[in-house]
Amino acid sequence: MKKILIVGGGASGMFAAVHAGRNGHEVHLLEKNEKPGKKLYITGKGRCNLTNACETEELFQAVMSNRKFLYSAFYTCTNRDVMEFFEEAGVPLKIERGNRVFPVSDHSSDIIRALEREMKKAGVHIHLRTEVKELLVTEERISGVRLSDGRELYGDAVMVATGGLSYPSTGSTGDGYRFGRETGHRLAETGPSLVPLQVKEEYIGRMQGLSLRNAGLTIKKEKKILYEDFGEMMFTHSGVTGPMILSASASLGKHLKGGELRAYLDLKPALSPEQLDDRILREFESGPNRQFKNVIGVLFPSSLTPVMLELGGIPPEKVIHEITREERQAFGALVKAFPFTITGTGSFNEAVVTRGGVSVKDIYPGTMESRIVKNLYFIGEVLDVDALTGGYNLQIAWSTAYLAAMAASGKE
Repeated sequence: MKKILIVGGGASGMFAAVHAGRNGHEVHLLEKNEKPGKKLYITGKGRCNLTNACETEELFQAVMSNRKFLYSAFYTCTNRDVMEFFEEAGVPLKIERGNRVFPVSDHSSDIIRALEREMKKAGVHIHLRTEVKELLVTEERISGVRLSDGRELYGDAVMVATGGLSYPSTGSTGDGYRFGRETGHRLAETGPSLVPLQVKEEYIGRMQGLSLRNAGLTIKKEKKILYEDFGEMMFTHSGVTGPMILSASASLGKHLKGGELRAYLDLKPALSPEQLDDRILREFESGPNRQFKNVIGVLFPSSLTPVMLELGGIPPEKVIHEITREERQAFGALVKAFPFTITGTGSFNEAVVTRGGVSVKDIYPGTMESRIVKNLYFIGEVLDVDALTGGYNLQIAWSTAYLAAMAASGKE
């Protein structure tokens, strides 16, 4: 029987604890908060989008950093395996739009409780309010950990499952990066990912709270298109957010270091420019003697209309029959390419995940064991792997945790 210490009681830490415990080892989960799963509790707006039910090969397409590194992880512990684990643990699941998987109850607490039950069944020792300050390494082999109160705990293997820097209020304060650096591992530069985008124009803030369900998004650096998507978004007091925007942020982080990016929304993506012009013309013909500002309101939500009037190049009081074809078509072009300037991303306080982390070059992809320190494992968000929104990041947590648990148990 081995003694396995797991630092961090989030998704990957608890999942690893269950599987190492099931293999008959003495497992100690060390969590600095007063309860495990604090970040898991708020994921998916409290509903916990725990994985994505796509084909296994499609998981890789959603990974933004180091997707090849996850080959063994995703194929050894698949999304189907994860779904089966939670259903067997008493959590019925459902699949929603975009293959997102949630508990039927819509309560993330059900996922946490299931993991706690399974840990208990597997004999895992859970130590709450227990903060690890340092990893103990002897002759390039892990020997244990030193706690904040000075105590030392010794073990045959240590897993670092401390998460990243996102949502620091849940305890994600980057401890794992420090542990990695202090034990000789390289770190890829960290930054917030799956995060709202900040925008320069003040008219964006005037539409705070407005959601668009079906909008097209194009983001450019000079003439080069960096990102294109279609979906839901929302305007905030300082920028834009929503599923489509969060996914865009995962692709844009590095590009924003080089300055501002131009973005364009297609407000009527179902219509071609010609169809849109016909639609505007129909509205114009229904009230040729009315003022422009009193006609175009039917095309847009109420908080968007004043901004369209401001940017549209047609005086709001102008009578419809006086508007030229060129003016009408220029207004249509605005509808198909509503402009704004992206200046940066939100902070770690708003980020769903962290980009960057412990370099995968220093980790064996088949086991998650360090190449530098024997019997030391890094799992979950602390690694330099991140993915789009949709359950993919939690799948990374479960899969890497499972590999490490099996390897530390001698069950590779």
